[in-house]
Amino acid sequence: MGLPAVGQRPRAASAALTDDPDDAVSYATTAMLTISLTATDWLALLTHFMSLSLLAVGGAITVAPDMHRYLVDEAHWLSDAQFTSSIALAQAAPGPNVLFIALMGWNIGLNAAGGIGAGPQAWGMALMGTTIAMTGILLPSTTLTFMAARWGHRNRDLRAVRAFKQGMAPIVIALLVSTGWVLASAHGNPKTDWPLWLLTAVSTVLVWRTKIHLLWLLGVGAVLGGMGWV
Repeated sequence: MGLPAVGQRPRAASAALTDDPDDAVSYATTAMLTISLTATDWLALLTHFMSLSLLAVGGAITVAPDMHRYLVDEAHWLSDAQFTSSIALAQAAPGPNVLFIALMGWNIGLNAAGGIGAGPQAWGMALMGTTIAMTGILLPSTTLTFMAARWGHRNRDLRAVRAFKQGMAPIVIALLVSTGWVLASAHGNPKTDWPLWLLTAVSTVLVWRTKIHLLWLLGVGAVLGGMGWV
């Protein structure tokens, strides 16, 4: 079976491994993709993350919608399930939420290698994908932040500096809302997946109106998912 050309939607591994149609649909939705990446594609991944790095006001999570557009909808290097699970795992794990970038790069590398079954090649490609993605998202913003922070501290009393800080607040809020919408849209059809939408709405209200720790919400979500209720 030949590899699909870059830019075309890759196919998931065959769902014919099961005779159950529902299992086949589930497998095709979540299975790892098989893609082929050239050096130009890896460079494009690096430059795209570098450009997003300079737009990630409020953290890398705020540019998740554009990452979804590029990696899932246009380049087809990640499946929708891989994209959303990368964010979910990174948010549940301790440490900075920028870890979801590393998971996306890891999954892209695994897809390019043909899956984890490729052995050492898969691990190597996954590590390369992680390195490229993290370098792209961290290097420009880190450099800019260091330079801007020094300048802003020296000129913190200027009206322009104060106005800039106030003006960025609504932009950060809008970016976070759009990220939440992308993740919620992955639930599918509200008529059949209403428990997921209900859990999303309840979690939103609890975060907004209470001081409950996020780990409790993550734990409840994990339990409900494990029981098959959502």
